[in-house]
Amino acid sequence: MTSSVKVKKNFKNINVFPIAGALGAEIENINLSDNLSDDVVSEIYDALLTYQVIFFRDQNFEPVSQQAFAKRIGTPIVYPFVASLDGFPEITPILKKETDTNNFGGIWHSDTTYQDKPPMGTMLYGIEIPAFGGDTEWSNQYLAYESLSEGMKKFLDTLQGVNISGKARVAKTRSDIMKHASVGLKGDELKAIHPVVRTHPETKRKSLYVNEAHTTNFVGMTEEESTPILEFLYKHQIKSEFTCRFQWKPGSVAIWDNRCTMHNPINDYHGQRRLMHRITFAGDKPK
Repeated sequence: MTSSVKVKKNFKNINVFPIAGALGAEIENINLSDNLSDDVVSEIYDALLTYQVIFFRDQNFEPVSQQAFAKRIGTPIVYPFVASLDGFPEITPILKKETDTNNFGGIWHSDTTYQDKPPMGTMLYGIEIPAFGGDTEWSNQYLAYESLSEGMKKFLDTLQGVNISGKARVAKTRSDIMKHASVGLKGDELKAIHPVVRTHPETKRKSLYVNEAHTTNFVGMTEEESTPILEFLYKHQIKSEFTCRFQWKPGSVAIWDNRCTMHNPINDYHGQRRLMHRITFAGDKPK
């Protein structure tokens, strides 16, 4: 099996510490609200490409400073279903109330693959964090693809997948937040077709690009025909050896690359409140 990160990469301006063998690294002693130099921001982005998801502790963002830093990383865009923060259309509050039972996005997925140009990446800032629970997992989709047999790779390389916004598995995870933060868009309005195996536009590596939240079938095949293969892939792409797990604290920040990862917020904190501020970054059409 090909390893995504074989050794710790050295950076000149930032301290980077991998948190798992497959993906993920924590960057220490950086205040993202500072006026960081271009060299530091460039290395942060390089770490993102290298480790696929990066983490920061003890940040103290205001909406203005979160948005300002986000613009150094990419182009913030509006999330289509949930209301944005007043005065900051690109910041989406992700709130699970104490009375809510469904966790927003609580299923393995890559963000909004039902869009023609899905997000390049996502940044999440932890504001109110449960006393326990509420961790998030990420999975390395380079490894998921590279570990498949040559026959399966050859088969998948030729396929395109249909991705929709209203698949029942993900619609349930939106049900509570949509009660108090919906923008009125119907859950099943958006649809896009993407390669099942996409090539990252910057690293040029191939990764699996299907997910159980949004992918319904392969183009040219029925859902019944597609389902056995898709169900195999859904299980394969979240094997524990492909993943890392992050324990949130107030002030924690995660930034991940949607082009080569999936993530899953774990819904194990019922009766506790959790508030995050999310920004997604404009992406390109998968190829």
